[in-house]
Amino acid sequence: MDLPEQLDKLLLLRSLWIDNITSAHCAGLFATLSTMPLLSSLLLSAADENETLLLNHFNPTCMKLHKLIVTGFWSLTDCPILQNHGRYLKYLALSRCHFVGDPLVVLASTVPNITYMRLNNIPSPPTLDLPEGSFPHLKTLVLKNMNDVSLLKISSGALPVIECLYITSLPKLETVPRGIKSLGSLKKLWLLSLYSNFKAQWDMTGMQKDLQLVLEIWRYVPNSRSFVCVCQTWQLFQ
Repeated sequence: MDLPEQLDKLLLLRSLWIDNITSAHCAGLFATLSTMPLLSSLLLSAADENETLLLNHFNPTCMKLHKLIVTGFWSLTDCPILQNHGRYLKYLALSRCHFVGDPLVVLASTVPNITYMRLNNIPSPPTLDLPEGSFPHLKTLVLKNMNDVSLLKISSGALPVIECLYITSLPKLETVPRGIKSLGSLKKLWLLSLYSNFKAQWDMTGMQKDLQLVLEIWRYVPNSRSFVCVCQTWQLFQ
């Protein structure tokens, strides 16, 4: 018995984790997943980095799917899970998927009610832009291993309730994210493994003083392979 046939007998599942998916599995697998009436949490993982997940076959008919984690190559040019169901998602974590253009701009319009979002190892243009009014409910944003990003812009009114911002392993990010001073609700900030001269840019723009109300800042300590949490302080780097 193959996986779609097994899932047909488990249609009332609420949480599901499926890994080792190949493109050959996608049509039958996602057609079955689309009909599960109580599914609220789903993790999908491709068999390897060369496999393509054909999520155009995935179009949930219920409104209960709130948490989606996808690891594997897939394109958002034809993706009903975001286009038709995105407004119901609260938690979204994506790795290795491909967007047409700026992923933050695309997701701002497709997942407006998201509260947690993680983007990892996703190709992108050099500039990422958080438009005005984007992600009004987002409390945690993680940007990780995005090797092409050299500039992050946060427009006025974006991320109005953000509490945790984690920017890690963006080696070309050489300037302080524009608009970060406007994030009045920010409580935790991680800026790790960025451009080698990022500290100089941080000091030059006076960010130490402007972010003094951030309760928790993490910094990387060179040569020690450890991280230090600096609470209620202006000093970010060793």
